[in-house]
Amino acid sequence: MVGTTSTTLSTWRAYVRIAGLAALFVTCLPPHLLSKWLLGRSRWPRRFLAAAARIAGARVRVEGKPLGAHTLAVVNHTSWLDILILGGATGTAFVSKAEVQRTPLIGWLSDQNHTLYIERAERGDAHGQVRRISDRLSQAQPLTVFPEGTTGDGKALLKFRSTLLDAVAPPFEGASVRPVAIDYGANRAAIGWSGGEAGKDNVLKILGRSGSFEVIVRLLKPLERNENRKALAGAAQVAIEAALAASTSAGLGL
Repeated sequence: MVGTTSTTLSTWRAYVRIAGLAALFVTCLPPHLLSKWLLGRSRWPRRFLAAAARIAGARVRVEGKPLGAHTLAVVNHTSWLDILILGGATGTAFVSKAEVQRTPLIGWLSDQNHTLYIERAERGDAHGQVRRISDRLSQAQPLTVFPEGTTGDGKALLKFRSTLLDAVAPPFEGASVRPVAIDYGANRAAIGWSGGEAGKDNVLKILGRSGSFEVIVRLLKPLERNENRKALAGAAQVAIEAALAASTSAGLGL
């Protein structure tokens, strides 16, 4: 009976938060569209993402120098929450699989934050994908890649893939590569999304959690210029693993 009650409360919490996210969308949409119409740009996507992360229960703390223009952020990937948290905290755009663009509503929301879509099935077009990333970095908005290629269980990083880092091996003059660690602390395993868990089940599980949880976004130092993309990927992974291990060894139960 206790388990059933707990499950019911969790489901209700999830749907209350979903209602809150829907209300947030309705509230942000008019000023966003008006800003785009009058100014040709809008700050509302970042505001929306930050508020959505808070509704989902995340209390975000940022450490490190802000991401500047022409920055490629290389980030560990634990959950779909990473997008809300990092986008809201830094204003970055993201490199995403093309399937996201074809998802109703989610695709439109991703477009508003200038997501760069990559067709994973087109492995023969790696040079074209790299060129598109390089072209995007010439713009002011920072850009984020998740080199693990998928979310993980939060307990350990998957091996970083290096293909897309060819765009910054080495980066053009004025561009930089910044490792970023999204640290859920003691909640890493509970937040992580891996294995055969369905997307809907994971969303309900995360949004159904009681209370809130702290997340630290660690904006680490830029990597040294390197013409070897595999070395860049390895250096980014080492830096992020060290940042995550530091909080664990310090006993930070976030």
